[in-house]
Order: sequence, then structure tokens, then C-alpha cells
Amino acid sequence: MLYRVEGIVIRSMDYGEGNKIITICTENAGKVGVLVRGAKKVKSRHAALTQLFTTAEYVFFRNGTGLGTLNAGEIYQSHHVLREDIVLAAYASYACELLDRVLQDEETGSFWYQQLKACLEALEEGKDPAVIINLYEMKILQTAGYGPELSSCISCGRDIAPQEERYWVSPRLGGVLCRACKHLDSQAMGISPRTMKLLRLFAQLDLRRLGHVDVKEETKAELKAVMRAFMDMQLGLNLKSRGFLDQMEKYGL
Repeated sequence: MLYRVEGIVIRSMDYGEGNKIITICTENAGKVGVLVRGAKKVKSRHAALTQLFTTAEYVFFRNGTGLGTLNAGEIYQSHHVLREDIVLAAYASYACELLDRVLQDEETGSFWYQQLKACLEALEEGKDPAVIINLYEMKILQTAGYGPELSSCISCGRDIAPQEERYWVSPRLGGVLCRACKHLDSQAMGISPRTMKLLRLFAQLDLRRLGHVDVKEETKAELKAVMRAFMDMQLGLNLKSRGFLDQMEKYGL
């Protein structure tokens, strides 16, 4: 059967002497693997279609649920800017690997595709990559069914007063705790009102609507710590790209 889909390359690997296999996240056909014959050859007309982060129309033939074989394609956005900058490439790679690990083969959903597309575009537009990735992680958690409860206590259901000087978040339990219940998790994280405000904003905001956000460094540090804890506790994924991001931060890149 011949398929014609719009997709983003989230993984690309060599196969044999001259071929590549790409994994594309599509808008309406889920996650699909496609064999691109001759993609490693210098004069290949399909080589550009196999580059990470590329958004394109892919036309491929596939029998059943196995690998497809690329027939043709048309690039919409190459995102070469992301590949040429080591920092942007690291964040974009993390976004793609995260979606690749969370999204099951053949699992459909336009929302997955649209959020990744918006993430890559925001990175290319020069918006703060750390903020973009935290928002993207929130969307991944929510869509996977692990979105944190941030408006009322995850234990007793009591509304959390907006004037609190300090908020307590439990990644293990999956949300915010009131003062009376914070003893239920000795590892609950204390965060500032500014960080809580941003977390709640992230929970409600679609990445496609993200404008310019100016976040102080101390707030970004708290955001990163909280989102890292939620990702580790709720999804438990060991991602190579995240390890590389950590190494970059360690060496001040």
C-alpha cells in the first residue's frame, strides 16, 4: 500500500553500505520506520530527507506493519540551523528521543506531532531552549497520562492557596501537597511561587502558543529540577541525549 504522510525525522540510522532507516513521527499515521535506499551515497536525491529534525512529506510503500520503502519526498522545513549549533542540536535531539521512547509504533495522535513541530520551530526561532524543553516535557507527561496535579493537594484534594510563600511538590505522588500533607513525602520539593506559577502556566499552555518568556536563572534551575524529578519518577527513561545535555551544562556550554 502506498502512503503519503507529513512527518518529522526523529531517528536516523545507517543500514547496510548505502542505505538508511529513518523513524518519522507523523501527524496521522503514528510513528513509522522507513527504509531509504541509497541515502548515504553522495549523489542521492533522498539524502536530505533522512536528516534529523527534517519536516517533510514522505511517500512510501509498505505491506502490513513492517518497514516502509521510500518512493519520494518533499522537504517543508530542513531545520539545518538546529543541526549546525551544538546546543540547539542537543535540545532538539532530546525532544526527538523523548518522543521516540514515549510514542509507541502505530500510535496515532496529531497532538504528539504538533507539539514536536512547535518545539523545533521555537528552538530555531531563538526562544530560551531550557524553558521550551520544560514546557515540552509537561506536554509529554500530560499526553502520556502522567500530568501533575498542580491546583489542589494530590492527597486530600484541598485547594492550594495562591498566596503561599512556598509550595511543596511531590514527583513521587504526582502533584502538589498542602502544608498539612507535605509530611506524606519526605522528599517533596519546596519551590517558589514564581516556579509554581510557571508550572501551572505550562500545564495549560499549548507549545504552539508560546511567546517570549523571560525567566530568571534561579527560577529556571527550580523548573529544571522539578521537571527532571517528574520525568524520572513518572516515565523513568534513560536517554542518551539527556546525558549529553547534562555534560554540556557541567562544562558550561
